[in-house]
Amino acid sequence: MAKKIIKIEGMTCPHCSRHVAEALKKVSGIKSAKADHQKGEAVIKGEADEAKIKGAIDEAGYTYKGMSDA
Repeated sequence: MAKKIIKIEGMTCPHCSRHVAEALKKVSGIKSAKADHQKGEAVIKGEADEAKIKGAIDEAGYTYKGMSDA
């Protein structure tokens, strides 16, 4: 199962981290997601289209800054 790190701008508190993680978990193909507001990133496991990941983050009110392999 693929593991990716997503850079996210705009998370400022634990609530933001939960909000982003829940939004990412709704994307088809993502099996798990954990966001960290202090690092400004989320770690996901699974396979999903990058455009859908970006869309979920944008819709949640945050800014997608890129994705890389973990």
